[in-house]
Amino acid sequence: MHVALFKDLKSRMGKAVGALQEDMNGVRTGRASTSILENIIVNAYGQDMAINQLATLSVPEPRMISVQPWDKGTMTAIEKAIRESDLGLNPLNDGQVLRVPLPELTEERRKEMVKLVHKYGEQAKIAVRNIRRDGMDQLKRAEKNKEISQDDLRTHEKTVQELTDTYVKEVDGVIESKEKDVMQV
Repeated sequence: MHVALFKDLKSRMGKAVGALQEDMNGVRTGRASTSILENIIVNAYGQDMAINQLATLSVPEPRMISVQPWDKGTMTAIEKAIRESDLGLNPLNDGQVLRVPLPELTEERRKEMVKLVHKYGEQAKIAVRNIRRDGMDQLKRAEKNKEISQDDLRTHEKTVQELTDTYVKEVDGVIESKEKDVMQV
């Protein structure tokens, strides 16, 4: 029981860190990257769709992202979604392609991005702690049902806490790395 529990907790905590890294890809640094736009949802064909399901994203220049819709009818919906995202981007529509110039990040904008990085990091830590709580609850139930002894309970709780600490450190590492990226001039 406890081996399967630890595998499950490890897997779920790993997914929380993976989700954080996905979120971090959407946070702007000074360089152009298609991952900046990948979290943008566009309302097209009467439903919400990821931008990369509607267009080809590319980086033709260091400070420019190109968005080429497969269907020209979705051009205005894509443009609107980019404009309304919290990324502060202003796409240029030439009728064929949307060009999204990345303005130089001001010190103030960089600080806003760092706050966003910390917010995502805190959400990941909360997710890891919730997974920890689930694991602790399962252990306590197992002890109550006489599946494990009190000594085993304490030992397993310690293991769950160590696992939690490891993943929280990993989250801190991701935050620190992204913060350095954002603050680099």
